[in-house]
Amino acid sequence: MDDRSPDPCCSAGRREAMPSADPAPATPFAGSAAPASLAPLPLGDLRDIASSPQHRRRVTVPAGGFWMGSEDRSYPEDREGPPRFVEVAPFAIDAYAVCNARYAAFVLETGYRSDAERLGGSFVFAPDLHAGLRSTSAEVPGLPWWRYVLGACWHSPEGPGSTLEGRQEHPVVHLSWRDAAALATWSGGRLPREAEWEYAAGGGVNSVEAGHPFPWGDELEQNGEQRCNVFQGSFPERDSALDAYRGTAPVGAYAANGYGLHQVIGNVWEWCADPFVGRASERVKKGGSFLCHHSYCRRYRLAARTSGREDDTAGNLGVRLVYPAA
Repeated sequence: MDDRSPDPCCSAGRREAMPSADPAPATPFAGSAAPASLAPLPLGDLRDIASSPQHRRRVTVPAGGFWMGSEDRSYPEDREGPPRFVEVAPFAIDAYAVCNARYAAFVLETGYRSDAERLGGSFVFAPDLHAGLRSTSAEVPGLPWWRYVLGACWHSPEGPGSTLEGRQEHPVVHLSWRDAAALATWSGGRLPREAEWEYAAGGGVNSVEAGHPFPWGDELEQNGEQRCNVFQGSFPERDSALDAYRGTAPVGAYAANGYGLHQVIGNVWEWCADPFVGRASERVKKGGSFLCHHSYCRRYRLAARTSGREDDTAGNLGVRLVYPAA
């Protein structure tokens, strides 16, 4: 387990204390056979979604400056502040987080095996599991809403018996930083730097003055309208799903920000390229996830940040890629 006190939507713990299956060979590209849990899905449909103009769409973010960070002191260990004005060169970025169909196309072409597959399992939010699997999967010490599930990975998000059926356009999850970096290389892109991610995610709201926590302004709900996918209700027992989703939502479920990016707040954490200074071998994550809740983890704000080790995986960890400016 991490020696910090993790918040529920940010860190499910470490693998060391968890049971494990025999790890697969370390070579990540291990053949081209499709995972068995993709069998219910027409592979042609997956490829069609992966290559569609919508899910391959990139937006060009112009050069400019913005106020990065915040004065929020809810999580001093995260080092959000102080606010500072940062200049960013132009770049292109995915309009959407990488969806399951797009990641499946990567796997079908390369035979890549994710860290969760090689290491035997991943962390899953306990209420998402059926009763039998919940009772037999290892509870994470101090975080009873997480289970370490043998067999959980990107194509079996809740472990054995679960598939991507109906979730082809949801964000891929259970991705480690290393998995995200491999996908970026195959895609001809890279992982965003934290400043690039925060600048693009803001859609221009913090270019003049600091402090806007969301791409749409200062309040989580705008005129009573749900603008992102976060946990609502009483965490962790009951998600009221006022935003219409329990768990992940399709990557295009909500309106775009000022630069044309969808769902930068909530849904899934997105890996960045940057090391997290002060936390050895950890990388920055941004954006929050569908498990963020105001009573436990307000890291669904633009400036909020946390970190994970390069082989960390969980059911709320995904990615969005950047590319050279067109």
